[in-house]
Amino acid sequence: MNLKYNFPYFQGSSLSEIFAQDITDARYAFILNYPATASWAAYPNTKKYFIQDGSDEASKTSYDKICQKEPWKNLAVLGDAIPGVVISPPRKLLVDYWRKHFGFSYTNMEVMQRSLYLDDLNQSERFDKLLTLFPFDSLQTEKHAVDPDTHYHLLDKATLVELGVQCPKYESYNLHQVSLEDIQLPQFPYLIKTSHGLSGEGTYIIKSVSDLNYCFEEVRKYLEIKLLNTIIVSEFIKNTVQNYCVQFYVSKAGEITLIGTTSQLVTPEGNYLGGLIHYRQFDMSRFFEMIAAIGQYAYQQGYFGIIGFDVLEDQDGQLYAIDANFRVNGSTPLCLQRHTLLGLGKEVAKYSSSYRMAGALDSILVTLKSELDRKDFIILSAQESVKYGTIYTDIYGIVAGETIKEMKHTEKILYDKGLRWFG
Repeated sequence: MNLKYNFPYFQGSSLSEIFAQDITDARYAFILNYPATASWAAYPNTKKYFIQDGSDEASKTSYDKICQKEPWKNLAVLGDAIPGVVISPPRKLLVDYWRKHFGFSYTNMEVMQRSLYLDDLNQSERFDKLLTLFPFDSLQTEKHAVDPDTHYHLLDKATLVELGVQCPKYESYNLHQVSLEDIQLPQFPYLIKTSHGLSGEGTYIIKSVSDLNYCFEEVRKYLEIKLLNTIIVSEFIKNTVQNYCVQFYVSKAGEITLIGTTSQLVTPEGNYLGGLIHYRQFDMSRFFEMIAAIGQYAYQQGYFGIIGFDVLEDQDGQLYAIDANFRVNGSTPLCLQRHTLLGLGKEVAKYSSSYRMAGALDSILVTLKSELDRKDFIILSAQESVKYGTIYTDIYGIVAGETIKEMKHTEKILYDKGLRWFG
């Protein structure tokens, strides 16, 4: 037990509650979508706050992910105190399900027109400050709840070395000052990362010459479309036994509140699939030194809000911070179910953004009714699509149980009812 710090656990279940202490000085709202650079983006981030969301139009992160699935997942747990800005509203059926299972009213949903929403927010007298996952080029500086230059710096993967925690050895390179061919590369394996990759985009594990060639091809595409300044060449941590995401909140006063720690589920390529949590068993004190250092750095920079940092543990028990996300993280809604699920005796839960089930949401809610009523399965986001004439629904969801064994049994029942994991 780390006796030097005594960080309390967050006692609520919504984003509104965790931000409540810091949003009394103005009228706040939360923009729930990321900015994008795809052709469909009415306000592309192509001027200053570059985001690497795909190196060409075909590979750009899709509209349904950025503007529907991801925002709805956070809207589900937003709570009632903060208005949530969405440019594509969820189905009433999904909101009715949320209302029943999370207990919030969802009357604070601000549905805005995609082609006008940032202009409208800039001119709006209803909202003074906007909480964001990432700074927006087209949102006025003074409208950002966190100074956008500061936020962009914190989200830069090259900033990791400044946080005061153990991390892999790495070098960052400004590609307007150094050519790719002149970079001194280490021996395989190693990683190359773009500075502001979205959801795993822009991270390349280099194990061979072909990996390197592909990576450089992608980086050159980003340079050609003028969406990249910096890359990071990082040591590859070997003999890892666990991959964690540690989440906490730092207030405007610099006070730290624990949110939770998940074991990360990732593909061999490093792409994020979800997280697993033991609400009662896991002791976050082993990360307290890292939490204190990162929280102090964020506070000194003028940041307030949620922070999630990814940590690799090797077989010798060494902890390496490999990424820090100064925003709501993918598994934050999973962490926020802590008190609800523990109150039902469910100590283990798994979040995934990779569930899919045949049929429309209406039929799925009927088929899975018993699991949903018991909160063995919780739906955070559900987006219906049609492929080759067949309707299916992509689901971001949480499976829970008293033990790992019980949770896996529930997964088997859900699988038998048609729920598939396509990660």
